[in-house]
Amino acid sequence: MTAHGWTPAAVLFDRDGTLIADVPYNGDPSRVSPLPGAERALARLRGLGIPAGVVTNQSGVARGLLTMEQVRRVNAEVERRLGPFAVWCVCPHGSDDGCACRKPAPGLVRAAAARLEVATTDVVVIGDIGSDVDAALAAGARPVLVPTERTRRDEVERAPEVAADLPAALELLFGPEAEAAELVAAGHGDPRIERPTR
Repeated sequence: MTAHGWTPAAVLFDRDGTLIADVPYNGDPSRVSPLPGAERALARLRGLGIPAGVVTNQSGVARGLLTMEQVRRVNAEVERRLGPFAVWCVCPHGSDDGCACRKPAPGLVRAAAARLEVATTDVVVIGDIGSDVDAALAAGARPVLVPTERTRRDEVERAPEVAADLPAALELLFGPEAEAAELVAAGHGDPRIERPTR
């Protein structure tokens, strides 16, 4: 249990601008560049035995700028650089397609939670822009905003929780890293054991 009396069942991350540098419509795995702190934050999360997933809009597919195969190759490189994720949910639609999955709609968050067999109310969504926050709120999940230079000021101001980087976002959820051993001792994960996703 965290200092706030609640431990998430899963943490979902936006991809571009959150886990890796935002390269618009990137279909080239060689251009994948993890952001500072991403590896450390994910290592901590996995050490606690909490599933990590990715929920990402990829409208370049709808625009004809990317193929789903290119998206899969980039995602595979993200995993090669940052380790495996329990679930990937990708929206290939454009903003005018009227789909239920493209953030800020809640579809990606709901789909990821369903695949992990956890309630959306037990999920945290970490992202860098307002649509990540809005998708989380619409799904009943807990949003944490990690702003970048592209994050608008109003998005920061209306976000329920804001962290400077991914390790700081994990501190919001679990407290300082020194407290990780206490979480393990309390039965909330063992760094040596991968938690089943039920």
